[in-house]
Amino acid sequence: MALLTLLDAQLAYGHLPLLDHAQFALDAGERVGLIGRNGAGKSSLLKILAGLERPDDGTLQLQQAVRIAYVAQEPSLDEQATVFEVVRLGLDGVLQLIGEYTRGEGDLDALQARIESADGWNWEQRVHETLQRLHLDPAAAIGTLSGGVRKRVALAQALVTRPDVLLLDEPTNHLDLDAIQWLENLLLDFKGSVVAITHDRAFLDRVATRIVELDRGQLRSYPGNFSRYQALKEEQLAQEAVVNAKADRLLAQEEVWIRKGVEARRTRAQGRINRLLHLREQRATRREAVGRVRMEVASGAPSGKLVAELENVDKAFDGKPVVRDFSATFLRGDRVGLVGPNGAGKTTLLKLILGELTPDRGKLRQGANLQVAYFDQMRNALDLDATLEDFISPGSEWIEIGRQRKHVKSYLGDFLFSPARAASPVRSLSGGERNRLLLARLFARPANVLVLDEPTNDLDIDTLELLEDLLQDYDGTVFLVSHDRAFLDNVVTSIVAHEGDGRWREYEGGVQDWLEQSERARSLAAAPAPAARPARETERAPEPPPAAAPARRKLGYKEQRELEALPGRIDALEQEQASIAAELADGSLYARDAARAVQLASRSSEIEDELMATLERWEALGGV
Repeated sequence: MALLTLLDAQLAYGHLPLLDHAQFALDAGERVGLIGRNGAGKSSLLKILAGLERPDDGTLQLQQAVRIAYVAQEPSLDEQATVFEVVRLGLDGVLQLIGEYTRGEGDLDALQARIESADGWNWEQRVHETLQRLHLDPAAAIGTLSGGVRKRVALAQALVTRPDVLLLDEPTNHLDLDAIQWLENLLLDFKGSVVAITHDRAFLDRVATRIVELDRGQLRSYPGNFSRYQALKEEQLAQEAVVNAKADRLLAQEEVWIRKGVEARRTRAQGRINRLLHLREQRATRREAVGRVRMEVASGAPSGKLVAELENVDKAFDGKPVVRDFSATFLRGDRVGLVGPNGAGKTTLLKLILGELTPDRGKLRQGANLQVAYFDQMRNALDLDATLEDFISPGSEWIEIGRQRKHVKSYLGDFLFSPARAASPVRSLSGGERNRLLLARLFARPANVLVLDEPTNDLDIDTLELLEDLLQDYDGTVFLVSHDRAFLDNVVTSIVAHEGDGRWREYEGGVQDWLEQSERARSLAAAPAPAARPARETERAPEPPPAAAPARRKLGYKEQRELEALPGRIDALEQEQASIAAELADGSLYARDAARAVQLASRSSEIEDELMATLERWEALGGV
């Protein structure tokens, strides 16, 4: 039996239904990744499953005595309380029972049984064990904690209840890479069931056992992790397009028939008229897949070839080194990812690179004609009461994107905001929609250097992929702070990683390249030095080590996709070539159908050329 079941759920805000007779069931031990477009209703659905909100219609059925814990996207915690006090609130129900028992209120035997069934007498030990497991200081004040640590406190408050079902809304937001990997391990070891809203594709690949997509009011289930979902989703959309195209052709034929008029007035044609009315109704109620964001960026005038050169740069605050002996050169067209724990100094390093801070020691040389656009600064300046069109283009109905002039409503449409919403206030948008609006404003400004601080938070997966494409094609320079490993791998050409005590180091490639290179460096450093022994005259001098292979160029997102498709293309060509060879093998085809035999022989020659070109491309992209 499922732990919880949602039946025929309906929920609407305004004219568009978020849940349209949706069905969902969660089995024991499942880890479900809940995905969907921004504003599709994922957070509302999670609150319904948690019992915090009710659908307009439909029922939520729970297995008897099932315990559900919910962690909000932005947890609301008492700023004055300590970590221990906040986590203890997760056992508030048990503590109330203990209070009633201590005061002698009600049926004491029944109260004692309920307390023991919840292991309530050991509540203090449970809180301390949970805090230790999540590496939290019980005496720390909530008001002094970073966003990532606050998220861990909210998670501890949920886990201390020993839930059967854990509901998480964007759990990786505000977490650094180490914290995300820690959370993945925690959830993999968790004995209960999990439903998590997240757009972190690497997280979903490692944790999820099933993907559920909220799409046009319906919940569609796909077994497996995110990579498996992508393959199944592509098949589903292709089938849906075929079915819809057939229905549209039939509707068009019936519309032509009914306009003839005469036949339609015959009694025996009434059945056909009824079928046409049904087809019209089906077409009217069909909810098309939401369009994709169309992004362009105004690159501005090109900068000089050099963006910044740093040599042995130091920066400290109150005697604490944030950047120590850092050297690097950044050129036009570089896409640099900055990674490190929260509070390590990524923002400080960025300001040094861009000349906004003066180093305490070392040399800094700035490039010429830098036009910098910041994503983080605009996030802080978000005016919640402004309308969408005023926020994008204050005081004007038109906007300049590169050399193209667009109406602001048309430009908002490129980012999936309908004309009807152009006059809506910013506060009416979901978290993901606000980030999409900020990106729209960012890309409307001419710039040859983009500084993006956590741009992926709350963005849906389709928009993430399109942002990746845009940054791949951008001819300026990008500095990117993000903890989304898949996004970094698909965008950056190098990683600047924090290595402790103010040390930063640049690595070629993406996150995976950085992890492999840093692991190799640690292994070499930890290996014992070989014992020295005297050389003998009879021993030959050691041969010089072989020249290091040149570092492989980091593939772009489109090149990586191309590389993944090439083995399938090679296989298809080889199969076609083998089929042609078999057909031509006995020679009788030339007697039966000489024209076809010539055609096949010509095609076989073409395949040979295509195979050679494809294999060369595969080798060039690093497929060997």
